[in-house]
Amino acid sequence: MKTKTVKKFEMAIIAHDGKKAEMVEFLNRNKHLLISENIKLIATGTTGSKIENSGLKVRKMLSGPLGGDAQIAARVAEGKTKMVLFFKDPTSSHAHEPDISMLIRICDVHNVPLATNEATAQLLLLGLDDRV
Repeated sequence: MKTKTVKKFEMAIIAHDGKKAEMVEFLNRNKHLLISENIKLIATGTTGSKIENSGLKVRKMLSGPLGGDAQIAARVAEGKTKMVLFFKDPTSSHAHEPDISMLIRICDVHNVPLATNEATAQLLLLGLDDRV
């Protein structure tokens, strides 16, 4: 009988201000998929605080505009972060747009799954059973 090897899996969570409530609701609906000793959540600062309030354990980076997006991009490049859920607000402009573009590019370069909306994020979470 073949046993499944369980690997530690780091997932980054980011949401623009206009999408933070939507992200928290999404995570709450999918908490059963995220509560695992094998899944480690990291998030940009303010998003991380909102996630903590929902009862999930998360490691907070800096706020996005203060370098949190860049910190997460570095973790992707180092091979530590294996998936990014980033609920972007396409209706607002963002002063740290270069950091956002860099994060998206780094995910593409390192072939790391990146969801920028709820529908794609849901598909990625449903695929977790195959990865962790």
